[in-house]
Amino acid sequence: MADDARDAGDTSEVALDLDEQTDLEAAMREAMAAVEGAAESSRPEAGATGGDEVTQLRREIADLRDRSTRTLADFDNFRKRSERERQELRRYALLEPLRELLTVADNLDLALSAQGSADDLKRGVELIHRQMQELLRRFGVTEVAAVGQPFDPTLHEAVSREESPEVAAPTVVAELRRGYRLHDRLLRPAMVKVAVPPEAASPAAAGGEEGAAL
Repeated sequence: MADDARDAGDTSEVALDLDEQTDLEAAMREAMAAVEGAAESSRPEAGATGGDEVTQLRREIADLRDRSTRTLADFDNFRKRSERERQELRRYALLEPLRELLTVADNLDLALSAQGSADDLKRGVELIHRQMQELLRRFGVTEVAAVGQPFDPTLHEAVSREESPEVAAPTVVAELRRGYRLHDRLLRPAMVKVAVPPEAASPAAAGGEEGAAL
């Protein structure tokens, strides 16, 4: 596990942002264009002298052109290799969590094949449930607080509603499906039942009730 994490960290440090790669590649192509321009401008006009200096300059420009071409090719290979490594990381990012989850699946298979009473089966399922909760905590997954909490639409999904004189603001009174966070990001909201304060009777309705009483 440690080797996988270290390899992932090394790859993430090597891999460049795609925008940075594009900018670097463009800069190198501009450099090659400048070399080509220098080569063109160094050609002597008809009747010009100083052949030794011009020949030396042409050799230097040819060397620069060759090195620029090889550097650009090396960069292109590096970019392709980084992209392949990034795709591999994305493809196998769940390798460790799934490997740990297989243990829970194995225990479920054992529980299903075990012979025993309903109470024995219940105890086995409870043990597996605790194992699953511990596994989730190890990977940074925590439960969303629900029952007794003020209703928060960013964390709770209200599927039913009731009026209650015991609350002064919308409050979660039952949890129908547990919600979870991964570190500070919401995995899924909690599915809840919400109690709200009773609505005050309208003046017209109140007047009608008084008239009926009279």
